[in-house]
Amino acid sequence: MLNNKMTELLNVKYPIIQAPMAGGVTTSTLVAEVSNSGGLGMIGAGYLSPVQTREQIKEVKQLTSHPFGINLFVPNEFMVTEKQIKSANQFLNPIRQQLNLEQKDSMDIPNYNDVYETFKEQIKIVMEENVPICSFTFGIPSNEIIADLKECNIILMGTATSVREAVKNEKAGMDIVVVQGSEAGGHRGSFIDGDQESLIGLMSLIPQVVDTVNIPVVAAGGIMDGRGLMASICLGAKGVQMGTAFLTCVESGAHEVHKDAILNANEEETVLTRSFSGKWARGIKNKFILEMQKQETLLPDYPVQNTLTQDIRKASSAQNTQDFMSLWSGQSPRLATSQTVNSLIKKLIREAKKINSNMYME
Repeated sequence: MLNNKMTELLNVKYPIIQAPMAGGVTTSTLVAEVSNSGGLGMIGAGYLSPVQTREQIKEVKQLTSHPFGINLFVPNEFMVTEKQIKSANQFLNPIRQQLNLEQKDSMDIPNYNDVYETFKEQIKIVMEENVPICSFTFGIPSNEIIADLKECNIILMGTATSVREAVKNEKAGMDIVVVQGSEAGGHRGSFIDGDQESLIGLMSLIPQVVDTVNIPVVAAGGIMDGRGLMASICLGAKGVQMGTAFLTCVESGAHEVHKDAILNANEEETVLTRSFSGKWARGIKNKFILEMQKQETLLPDYPVQNTLTQDIRKASSAQNTQDFMSLWSGQSPRLATSQTVNSLIKKLIREAKKINSNMYME
């Protein structure tokens, strides 16, 4: 039951993918440990420079001989005016004051061409380093990029938050589609549907996608244990992608304040916000989210807002205060535990096998 088309394609023992969490969570040790324990470790390279991308791939190769993957953010065109930056900084300056940071008026914002060049450079590195699996969030790369990666025999995974997005991934040539339910922590992977339309619960989304596409479907969003794995498989998914469960693991690079916030949160404390990055994401409610709530819709889009709040998030981390950090988390924080990757995966498989045998008991 746990071996299927997906485990075959990815060449892994168990149908478990560690979500590629960008921003330092997916350390080389975390990625390698997941792969060494029978799952698929994933580098979250969304915020890495090309040099950092190559360095981390090489590090992971030193730590595991098993397959691992990498996730890239597909750049989307964005527009921003000086007036928008000024206005956003006016909202952010009182928070900077609380953190003893200097006030800002204007700022250097990366332009789309630079972001796209970085993405193209990362694609080139993935091919040169023979990374076996590459996944994408926030869209689908060009036909040309897909063809180049396929020529290098790289398995491609897309992200979808609706049936329409899943179909688009299949048509583009993705080998696997990760369907992200509204329960998922961190950024929403939607790229066609609007913010509200893409908020479909995972248990509703899986069977509808499975009935529509022919490629293997991987379930993501709020899955923390063997129960979530088996429920997803019963609905037709071939495996699961888990973020929050791995974020609180010993090997994760998440800040201790972030880990503690999840380990002490309940299901009512996670909310969707675009205040940190300009893109909707699920995290634990804190002072920053509450203070920015009224202005949320006026803030510039990703990646502009993400750049504007960088100094705030960094200072909050350095000062060990969760008040102004982005505490990304899925909707099942009560199920989070602090343990090693190996013990988490062993527990998952033990639970799944027990459920499976109970299902077939007379």
